[in-house]
Amino acid sequence: MNPTVTNADWYALAPIAIVAIAALVVLIADLFAPKHVNRYVAIALGVIGLAAAGIDCAAAYGHDYAAFGGAFIVGGFSVVFQEIVIVAALGSIVLYGAIGNGERIAGAVALLLWSACGAMLMAGAGNLMTIFLGLELLSLALYCLCGLADRPTARESAFKYLILSSVASGFMLYGMALLFGASGSVALADFTAPALASNPLLWIGAGLFLVGISFKLSLVPFHAWSPDVYEGAPLPVTAFMSVATKAGTLAVFARFIYAALPAGIAPKLLLPIWIVAAISMIAGNVGMLAQHDLKRLLAYSGIAQVGYILAALAGGTPLGMRYAIFYLAAYTFMNLGAFAVAALLSDDGEQGSRLANYRGLAQRSPVAAAMMTLFLLALAGLPPTAGFLGKILILSTSVSTGYAWLGIALIVGTAISLYAYAKVIRAMYERNEHAHAHDAHPSVPLAWVSAAICVVVVIALTFYPLTPSNVLPLVR
Repeated sequence: MNPTVTNADWYALAPIAIVAIAALVVLIADLFAPKHVNRYVAIALGVIGLAAAGIDCAAAYGHDYAAFGGAFIVGGFSVVFQEIVIVAALGSIVLYGAIGNGERIAGAVALLLWSACGAMLMAGAGNLMTIFLGLELLSLALYCLCGLADRPTARESAFKYLILSSVASGFMLYGMALLFGASGSVALADFTAPALASNPLLWIGAGLFLVGISFKLSLVPFHAWSPDVYEGAPLPVTAFMSVATKAGTLAVFARFIYAALPAGIAPKLLLPIWIVAAISMIAGNVGMLAQHDLKRLLAYSGIAQVGYILAALAGGTPLGMRYAIFYLAAYTFMNLGAFAVAALLSDDGEQGSRLANYRGLAQRSPVAAAMMTLFLLALAGLPPTAGFLGKILILSTSVSTGYAWLGIALIVGTAISLYAYAKVIRAMYERNEHAHAHDAHPSVPLAWVSAAICVVVVIALTFYPLTPSNVLPLVR
């Protein structure tokens, strides 16, 4: 490892630094902003900081560089995942325009930005220490964010997430310790030595490490926390968690399986993960059938969606990586769009999270109902949406790499999900003049703009699929 730290090393962390500094600026500005505008000042500063970070991050695309001796790696792979996290944070922060106690918005926005820093750090992590630092930065802020709503379920959500996530972190840390014991190094690049392929410490350490990854991805059987935490957390926090935690963790997982394993051991070592992914596709969609809360429904949907993404990665091919990233990007806009529509129906009581309030929505707000219908159809994988194209691409790579059984699980899971999503769509278009529900709020322009942007992107990605080629994860 080169002990010399150059300006290029610090510049590699510039997007993360911009987001972190923006969080500090939000808190300082809140001390001086008038109370009647402090909500919008915090949101505006957060959006400006994230936009600046996104622009700076995009400039690094195509310029691979191993900063701090390989501890943080910049390149097409890390840039794409960082941009997804930035989009998730942007789409979530604007939802605070309608939801949350105005006196707490600055603190919530700052915590969300710091949590985004953790996910962005995970996207470029090149050694175990950086992975754990990013993971804890992501998680610690989320523990606080989950408990910010004024209801008992929010405290319960935060406590469950804290306890269960800490246990998963313990598994991951123990796995990291064994990996260090096997290789004598924390650098992912040093795990690829052929001699380690027969070392039992590597196998056990990698197994425990993947258990922690499975929890963060909400894979079965480590998924039970997800619906409860999503339901109790504030709506903007749930929107952020549904994307950012998956993006950061998938980046770590992809770099680990693509670039940090000795040759020849991946098929056997990773087989349990692929089996769990197949089960998650079925269990997640089955779990949606009985839900009466949008956040719980989207939590179970997220369990299945991660299974679909892992199916693309199963073959370990460059094309599979590109398709996985495409589907993750599409899922980002599908999910953020659905939460934006929920925000349109919500105030501090978050009425938009209860599915009963969607009954007859098409009569009260046809545009909001149409947008929600599009997002649900995209999550189900029906045309003309990016979800449909993404699943077709994943099916093709699964079959071509010898994992056709994962493709079959995807088809079965999709068929089950159609019923769950169709129930919500049917309720929105039912004529029920006596139903007590909240209309969409025209006074929440940020949520309307966010939902409209997501509609455009979900449709556009169907006809102009962006699958960047320079996205293979590297280790140095």
